Amino acid sequence: MEFAYTEIDAAYVWTHGGYQIARSHDDYPVFIEVHDRDVERWIAFFQQFGINTTISERPDASDVNGNTHYVLFPKTNNIEVEWVDGSPVIPLDTAVDQMMENRPAYEPALEIIANEYDRDIDASHHSATE
Repeated sequence: MEFAYTEIDAAYVWTHGGYQIARSHDDYPVFIEVHDRDVERWIAFFQQFGINTTISERPDASDVNGNTHYVLFPKTNNIEVEWVDGSPVIPLDTAVDQMMENRPAYEPALEIIANEYDRDIDASHHSATE
């Protein structure tokens, strides 16, 4: 079953693990795009291991059994996948667009991406001192 990391995980993958947000050891959601036709199969797969799944929305940590849970984002069209460090992830431009929707939270990731991928993103979370 095809998938691609998205949302927080896209930022994590594109920064080679250099950026992590809104997760802890006891609340670790994983965000993936999946084909709409495969949603029930993904849910059944994770249920085998006692892992909770939700569709398109991160649950409150108190509503999840266990530490890790998966948030599935069903796609009716093709899933666009690029490979970074062996991980399938949404394209960089799509990931940047997602990060820009919540820019304050992703500013450090945007800075890493601007530097590493030579992107024209005005991002800097460091204060300038001279």
